[in-house]
Amino acid sequence: MNVSFREKLAEQRRLKRSVLCVGLDPDPQKLPQYLLTKYSLEEAVKHFCVSIVEATSPFAIAFKLNFAFFEALGDGGMAVMRSVLKTIPSDLLTIADAKRGDIGNSAQFYAKSVFEDLGFDSITLSPYMGQDSITPFLEYPGTCSFVLARTSNPGGSDFQLLNVESRPLYSIVAQSVNLWGKDKPGDTGLVVGATDLDSLSSLRSQLPITPFLIPGVGSQGGSASDVMRAAGSGPVLINSSRDIIYASGSADFAKLAGEQAQITQIALGS
Repeated sequence: MNVSFREKLAEQRRLKRSVLCVGLDPDPQKLPQYLLTKYSLEEAVKHFCVSIVEATSPFAIAFKLNFAFFEALGDGGMAVMRSVLKTIPSDLLTIADAKRGDIGNSAQFYAKSVFEDLGFDSITLSPYMGQDSITPFLEYPGTCSFVLARTSNPGGSDFQLLNVESRPLYSIVAQSVNLWGKDKPGDTGLVVGATDLDSLSSLRSQLPITPFLIPGVGSQGGSASDVMRAAGSGPVLINSSRDIIYASGSADFAKLAGEQAQITQIALGS
């Protein structure tokens, strides 16, 4: 019997008393200079990410790999991503932060790539093209599709807060995604930013057992304690990227990343 993503999340949260997801966004301009001096760019990124994973794994229950940063490395970028993925402990959850969202036939192949070839546990998706762009990802047992609902970026308000039949569009998206996921083998989740606590609280009331991936804590301004109160008791992953992985720009970057991950874990108080 397949264990659902939601069940795996609950088990890891219980075992480690953590909801922390560490985001791997390896920006070459922010890497420790000694890595860039010692290694090629691809090897520097690999060494950086692997060191971060090793240092923060005791405090995190998930890692989110941002595809853009790996794809920008060129031909070797995906090989670097594969190498990093292999070092993530098998009991921890992995998120492909790819924000896919294409028509049904293309979506089937994106899903196959992420879940079968790369072996991620979950993915981020854009819902703008509707149901047939999402449902192919829901056919994979044990996985979760985190659909963008109320995001933390400034431009998120351009569309997400528009009133549609007296409701904000993000609420309609969330409800629709929940319905699309009924009786599917994969779980549906939502990306809900930490910078709009009212929307976060509203969505949790609307969908009490839906997994939420919550970015925006730390450098984007979200307060850990406030976010946890708004997120309620439902399944949640709180992502922190820059505050943790760039805690130091020197040779002690991994050690300080681990320390910052522990501080964040404690602040989240799960």
